[in-house]
Amino acid sequence: MVFLVSDEVQSKKGGPLMIVTGYASGMVECRWYDGYGVKREAFREDELMPGDRRRIHEEA
Repeated sequence: MVFLVSDEVQSKKGGPLMIVTGYASGMVECRWYDGYGVKREAFREDELMPGDRRRIHEEA
């Protein structure tokens, strides 16, 4: 699956919802806020799945 910059994604292993911020060396760069600061990490595309925006609104 191809993700675009600003898409919301999540690791298939679970974890926080993240925003795609770019691509580098064949990896998808993502950022998220963990309650203390902005975190960033790069993932292979096959490690990610689309985020579910509805879940955020249901939890609020």
